[in-house]
Amino acid sequence: MIGWIVPPPRKPEKTKEQFLEERVEKVRWLIREGFLKSERIIKAMLKVPREEFIPEVYRDYAYHEVPLPLPGSDSTISCPHSYPLFYEALELTENDRFLEIGAGSGYGAALAREIVGQNGRVTTVEIDRETYEFALMNLRRSGYKDVLVVHADGSLGYDKEAPYDKMCVTAACPRIPEPLIGQLGRPGKLVAPVGYSYSQDLILLEKSRKGSVRTRTMEKVLYVLLKGRHGWQV
Repeated sequence: MIGWIVPPPRKPEKTKEQFLEERVEKVRWLIREGFLKSERIIKAMLKVPREEFIPEVYRDYAYHEVPLPLPGSDSTISCPHSYPLFYEALELTENDRFLEIGAGSGYGAALAREIVGQNGRVTTVEIDRETYEFALMNLRRSGYKDVLVVHADGSLGYDKEAPYDKMCVTAACPRIPEPLIGQLGRPGKLVAPVGYSYSQDLILLEKSRKGSVRTRTMEKVLYVLLKGRHGWQV
């Protein structure tokens, strides 16, 4: 993975108790660093076992601040801080209808499901077949059977469940895909990295009740490139 040093694969040795301790400490760190603020997101990150969404040979690194390889072509699970970075900016909360582009391991969708609650809805779209199957397996095994996992070109969104209150794109786009803006509700918020290679801006897009759109850049980031019709790679 460009820009990141991936730790060596190894047989996992940590116990459930050790993972729990690391999860709690990671949440404390995220709060101290200003990434985590909302009570619902804090509770979700304490509840969802990130280690259960990572390939076995990388499981012991679950709470390290490094993206880890997943089954599929150039697929990764993002650093732990990436999830509150997105979800706090979106103000993801109870009852939201949420669309995630790039299912990855399924971890982000599991967090989102905890945040939006019983009356919310989470849809996640993954273009890579092997990655899609890995995310689906992890979500079902972990009890998130009502998360809608779709194997499709995420750059086109998923019109069947639109409109969405909140959206995030977990891979860097040339620009925010127009189909996603069209499927975003009024009001609605979308977060996506935009750019190529080392020059990517994390963009927050907000749509008003009247349908006007404004954007602002939050910070520099580094993500894998979006695939699909509106991505860098078809």
